[in-house]
Amino acid sequence: MGTHEPLGRRTFVVGAGTALLAQGAVSGAEAAVVDGPLPDFHPALKDALTFPLAWGRSPVRDFRAWRRAARATVEEHLLVERQDGTPYAPETAGRAQGEGYTRELVTVSLTRYERVRGALLTPHGRGPFPAVLLLHDHGAKFDIGKEKLVRPWYDDTRLASARAWADKYFSGRFVGDELARRGYVVLCLDALGWGDRGPLAYDQQQALAANFYNLGSSLAGLMAREDQRAAAFLAGLDRVDARRVAAVGFSMGAYRAWQTAALSDHIAAAASVCWMTGLKEMMVPGNNTLRGQSAYYMLHPGLARHLDIPDVASIAAPRPMLFLDGGLDTLFPAEGVRVAYDKLRAVWRSRHAEERIRVKTWPELGHVFTREMQDAVFSWLDDVL
Repeated sequence: MGTHEPLGRRTFVVGAGTALLAQGAVSGAEAAVVDGPLPDFHPALKDALTFPLAWGRSPVRDFRAWRRAARATVEEHLLVERQDGTPYAPETAGRAQGEGYTRELVTVSLTRYERVRGALLTPHGRGPFPAVLLLHDHGAKFDIGKEKLVRPWYDDTRLASARAWADKYFSGRFVGDELARRGYVVLCLDALGWGDRGPLAYDQQQALAANFYNLGSSLAGLMAREDQRAAAFLAGLDRVDARRVAAVGFSMGAYRAWQTAALSDHIAAAASVCWMTGLKEMMVPGNNTLRGQSAYYMLHPGLARHLDIPDVASIAAPRPMLFLDGGLDTLFPAEGVRVAYDKLRAVWRSRHAEERIRVKTWPELGHVFTREMQDAVFSWLDDVL
């Protein structure tokens, strides 16, 4: 017999799993983990996802009734109860003047557990104004949150970090400040783990999420509830026209934007840049989601048994929605984006409102929110609000 290199455990497990798959006989005791890491029976799990509550597949044929049922299903899977009775008790501080707008730091109670600090920008002039709930990205960068989108006038260290982030992803712009100059009230708050609520370390995310689950709660559910409440707070400000409030975000912020539109009637429109896909098309070896960690901020356990990702976003129909993505974005493969856009357009078409949903792929761009993309969002907001 010839000599062979000893097999490492991973080589053995992956090889054994592949062999068992080929034989079509993987039992619970013999199941292995393949690259991803995914269980080697993951194709069978994906096949079992039929999204039976999706509009058009659901037995509920009245769209308003479907929206109520779908939203209730999503809310149940958040694992975090509504906080509607909790007083916001806002406090403002750190006021300063910008170019045509006023900056304030505001602290509010989004849940009964913790107060959250954010940046509130108000245009000069007489209101009420249209408003934007601006939702920051993930980016595995936790020292800044709201500062990624609103220029921090109150902290030179964060300003240096924020400028570098804006240069990398936003063509050097602070999107919130641009919106305020254009006549929008802007609210941007830190999500748990970022800025004043952090900084979290990247490899602590999984433990944080697991601890939420151990406590009968959910990290993703908390973020969804906080964004829902932030939308209501913004719409309730005297300076804001409650009929003209939009949610806007990039990357994880884009996910938050369409999710908030689905869960909150305070949002009249939403613009999401670089976060939309079909779930099955995203769950493929090599995708960033399979690493865990950041995925927990967007993971509602069990929801996929009922609804696909674009099905959840469709709860917002037929309100105006804008989805932009980059054709070179490795986080969201083109096939997943196409599947999601087709589903979204079909829902709006069924409501005779296809003109209210716009999708665009920028084939030469990756995972960014460039000046040109921003201008497209600003023009769209001016049209719909």
